[in-house]
Amino acid sequence: MKDRNREDRILAVKRFRNGEKPSSICATLNRSKSWLYRWIYRYLNEGDNWSESRSCCPLSRPTQISSEIEELVKIIRLNLYNHDLFCGAQAIRWEMEDLNIKPLPSIRTINRILSRNGLTHRRTGKYQPTGKAYPKLRALITNQLHQADFVGPCYLKGPVRFYSLNAVDLATARCGITPSLSKSGQSVIDGFWAIWKRMGIPDNVQVDNEMSFYGSRKYPRGMGPLIRLCLHNDVEPWFIPVAEPWRNGVVEKFNDHYQQRFLRKITMLSGSDLTIQSLAFEQRHNSTYRYSKLGGKTPLKALIASQKHLRFPDKEKAPNHPMEKPETGCYHVVRFIRGDMKLNIFGELFQVSPDLQYEYVVATINVKEQKMKLYFDNIQVDEFAYQLR
Repeated sequence: MKDRNREDRILAVKRFRNGEKPSSICATLNRSKSWLYRWIYRYLNEGDNWSESRSCCPLSRPTQISSEIEELVKIIRLNLYNHDLFCGAQAIRWEMEDLNIKPLPSIRTINRILSRNGLTHRRTGKYQPTGKAYPKLRALITNQLHQADFVGPCYLKGPVRFYSLNAVDLATARCGITPSLSKSGQSVIDGFWAIWKRMGIPDNVQVDNEMSFYGSRKYPRGMGPLIRLCLHNDVEPWFIPVAEPWRNGVVEKFNDHYQQRFLRKITMLSGSDLTIQSLAFEQRHNSTYRYSKLGGKTPLKALIASQKHLRFPDKEKAPNHPMEKPETGCYHVVRFIRGDMKLNIFGELFQVSPDLQYEYVVATINVKEQKMKLYFDNIQVDEFAYQLR
């Protein structure tokens, strides 16, 4: 086939030099005009080997990972594995960040390196964490703790693009759902306010590190809309560790339930449809779903059985964004201290003791004292001046 192709090239150029029309040459050889002109160009501009085939492979592969990076990934993975630490792609990338490795490979690239080197096997037996237990919040009574999260962007057939703020009370499994067209500061305040009007105001709210909740990496001490709303209503917000969504596992599981039983089954064509159907789904969940952890009760039956007096917002309309800076109260940031011994509070780094390496800590920001107190295993281990802006 290769010889035939070369013969066609030589013949085509010869016929062209003899004055034959390109259309006639291409028709008889079943070739395109671009093919013909390419080989004419090579004949006129290159040497005796103009008719030889060339590889289509690029001369360089700028995106190909270097052998040094690949070896480093393997070494870090084995080191983490041998020390009984998390050793997946995300953990490896964290370690590479700590070592200031450039260029930093993506998680997908690290997974490919692990796969082709046979480093994807799991530990045998049950994983035993080496550090102290994760600082979980107690959720024994109604509204002691809500987990909340944004779902989206989601899309209706309208088309309508929206987000859904979902919250779950861990003690009774009651849910609150508020759809919104954005995740702006006012949308965050409106969403929580609407949920609190139906579920009551909790003692604690646990969320992930969504920027809409904490504010801005440019101003990490600015106290975002959720922090201000919570502190003005005697609620303590808690932020789980970065890239550990399972710490908000209850609301994450509810989000799956919301998408499968609501978004995929109910047709909605407008924002008003969405609002009406969201409230209907919330009511149906709270009044009809039964949970084994509640002894077979529905969330509303569990609420009635708890005989808890609920606290509700004192105004019908949600506060306007931006709210005034609170003067009292506390909010908490849970973080895992990695190899660099740095505590990351919304992008601002603090050096901590080597004793805290590979441990979970709680950074509690006291607004009145303008201090950040660091706790490990419920014991204060450090304190930083923390002037809020």
